[in-house]
Amino acid sequence: MRKTVVIGFLGTQLDYGGKGSARWEKWRPSVALCQQEDLIVHRLELIHDARSRGLAERVKLDIATVSPETEVRRVEIELRDPWDFEEVYTTLHDFARGYAFDTEAEDYLIHITTGTHVAQICWFLLAEARYLPARLLQTSPARKKDVGNSAGTYEVIDLDLSRYDRIAQRFRREHDETLSFLKSGIATRNPRFNGMIEEIERVAGRSRAPLLLVGPTGAGKSFLARRVYELKRQKQRLEGRFVEVNCATLRGDAAMSALFGHVAGAFTGARGERPGLLRAADGGLLFLDEIGELGLDEQAMLLKAIEEKRFFPFGADREVASDFQLIAGTNRDLRREVAEGRFREDLHARINLWTFQLPGLAARSEDIEPNLDFELERFAREHGMLVRFNLEARRRWLAFACSPAARWTGNFRELSASITRMATLADAGRITEDNVVAEIERLRAAWSDGRGADAAEALLGEAAAGLDLFDRCQLNAVIEVCRGSASLSEAGRRLFAVSRQEKKQANDADRLRKYLARFGLRWSDVAGAMRSS
Repeated sequence: MRKTVVIGFLGTQLDYGGKGSARWEKWRPSVALCQQEDLIVHRLELIHDARSRGLAERVKLDIATVSPETEVRRVEIELRDPWDFEEVYTTLHDFARGYAFDTEAEDYLIHITTGTHVAQICWFLLAEARYLPARLLQTSPARKKDVGNSAGTYEVIDLDLSRYDRIAQRFRREHDETLSFLKSGIATRNPRFNGMIEEIERVAGRSRAPLLLVGPTGAGKSFLARRVYELKRQKQRLEGRFVEVNCATLRGDAAMSALFGHVAGAFTGARGERPGLLRAADGGLLFLDEIGELGLDEQAMLLKAIEEKRFFPFGADREVASDFQLIAGTNRDLRREVAEGRFREDLHARINLWTFQLPGLAARSEDIEPNLDFELERFAREHGMLVRFNLEARRRWLAFACSPAARWTGNFRELSASITRMATLADAGRITEDNVVAEIERLRAAWSDGRGADAAEALLGEAAAGLDLFDRCQLNAVIEVCRGSASLSEAGRRLFAVSRQEKKQANDADRLRKYLARFGLRWSDVAGAMRSS
């Protein structure tokens, strides 16, 4: 007769139940596991950390009372972050590799009721991959109608294909819900953007490393940073505040003071002490928008704060601590800023581990329609008034909004403003063709108001202002050719029609790709507007 061995985490909350006799009136999964009439547990490997030694010992003694035939072995392991997937999986994998399994004499079960969701997933993956020669065991409290059954129920789960599919579907459903949360429920269709969101979801859930969001003004960097913060809060990876700073508004002593705080008398007018925004973000997330606008002195202090979690307030001779997570945003090419000496190379290297390029609205024309519906819903919530398009009015606005004529220099902020104007001016809650025609004229006028708005500005946003007139005119001409070409190769042949004849082996597509890369652009960026027309 083989012995039954159960491996599982101590439930730091569910197994507690209080210190007095009242704990016996509560369902405690590790204790209840050993109270099952038709399941004899010969040995329980009870995993816990150093802080839970007292609780683990009490549970061990309680199990000895209800099931004297059960040997409880306390297994002490340390997890710095029980929600860190990599750390939990590695720790449990090491535990499995070091465990002396005897499958001829013992039958193994993994108790998945206790522990974090991350631990449950890791148990499942290790068992499914046969690193653990075990089946899964799920315990549950008794239903209300089962009076007197304090032990509850249990179920042994064999990892057959049907059960694997059901569990996998649950994981996929939770994954999809997380992605939808990051996108605020907007059913975005742009493959590049959706792929980026998937990677951000994985990184945000597993890493504390800085994120760098790059994109034109209005592309949604601030919005996405806040959603990442809320996701981390949901997963209990953060406890502190979300602190947002627009670095473009910080100059001189005020920048040092705002970010790092100051002591009294640090500079003229500094009468009292100021803690600073980095300390306000302790335990939370700091979003530094337009980080490229920071001065070199502030950059040096920020690097120390990121790496050491300590820094000197302005004018102080004693360090302070702040353990914050960082998301940085910029519409600049920081590599170029480093090359030209305006941004520290060491800071760039530190925040460049995870860099995500947010495409502007002009490069995401397929996402205009779902964002239109999202903005109408937001208008209804904020104004208490449901507004809808007439069928022809909707078709006409979308045709213009997705065409090359729509530059969307302000990106999603400008899209939101456009829809808000039409909804506000709509009579009886219906946006008509007249509303749409007037709005299209308003947008055309805004994009041709003498500021030189053009294709380069539509794609690069405010970064286009940093181009020489020569480069800007040349880039506009190249974009125009790309929009009228079916492929990268076709556009290259048209652009290099003369010089290609002098080459033995013309590589027009590669030449064009490298030219666009000088401006941080790809073929999908400049061709997107053409495909939407």
